Amino acid sequence: MSLLSRYLVRTILGFTALTGFALVAIYTFISFVAEIDEVGQGGFGMLQLLWYTLMMVPSGLYALMPIIALLGTLMGLGALAAQNEINAMRASGVTLLHLGRATLAAGALLGILALVLGDWLAPAATLAARAYKTEARYAVGGSVTARPVWLRDGPHIVHIRALRSENEIADVDIYTLSPELALTQVMNVESATYGDGRWQLHGVRVTRFGDTHIQAERIDTMEWAGSLSPEVLRLFVLNANSLTTPGLLRLIAYMRDNGLDARNYRLSLWRKLVAPLTVMAMMLFAVPFVLGSQRGGGAGQRLLIGILIGLVFYVVNEVTASLGQLYGWSPALAAGLPTLLMAALAVVRLRHTR
Repeated sequence: MSLLSRYLVRTILGFTALTGFALVAIYTFISFVAEIDEVGQGGFGMLQLLWYTLMMVPSGLYALMPIIALLGTLMGLGALAAQNEINAMRASGVTLLHLGRATLAAGALLGILALVLGDWLAPAATLAARAYKTEARYAVGGSVTARPVWLRDGPHIVHIRALRSENEIADVDIYTLSPELALTQVMNVESATYGDGRWQLHGVRVTRFGDTHIQAERIDTMEWAGSLSPEVLRLFVLNANSLTTPGLLRLIAYMRDNGLDARNYRLSLWRKLVAPLTVMAMMLFAVPFVLGSQRGGGAGQRLLIGILIGLVFYVVNEVTASLGQLYGWSPALAAGLPTLLMAALAVVRLRHTR
């Protein structure tokens, strides 16, 4: 990489870092205010909320990465344009291809950062934050998830009302179906813990349905050797955007083996894989805006343009994902179409920029 390319990359990354710091600070403050109504539940106080919010910063940074990259590129190249450095580069023979290549080099570095964030830091931090929050609220019967969890495990349908941790559940119903999908047995479980590859059920009421009679009994403790593992529980209750790529693959395989609909998780997998390319496409898209408006407009105008583009892209991205699920598009198409259109539009605008 030439000295000039390194200078362009360094400038873009520097302004991107400043932009990222500002946006993440705003995002973190909004998240703190949104969660403040949970203060006072169990041992979850103001300090615990502050620590929980800080632990969620990697997740917020990952969510904001495309717009951070776009704004950082607009501001970085815009600063060079305002000081006539872009004009000097062009006059000395620097081509648009050179500028675009340097921008893509910076985008590749940010894409790698997005990949690390989405596949390691953000999921790990989210899992740790939720575990910390659950532990703080556990004194009043806290649960990892506020909504009931429904899962299928072979012939069993499992309904979990209280998921205290990945190894401990409570208030569980286990419905057993015959090959003809007739209900043959219902187990109402007060609590269950996982160990040595099996679930230990406590306070079990078993109801068996025969052809001509119904049999009921109560069992204080029993083992249940279903294939439902704590790892599956952990993956299932997390938001799909908070899962790692291996976690998504394992969850998709589990749902496929049990005849469950995994379209949402397949889409999340492809969106995670496309995320680094989205960052690069957004940065490349910013180049013609700066080159096409060097004489007019300042940082405020570029900032407004970047925010509007980011909002439009976010809306289009979400609408495309929803339409893809509605009409049965390929997950790769639903996840990658907005990025592909953004990259194509950037190339077209660069070709027509002078």
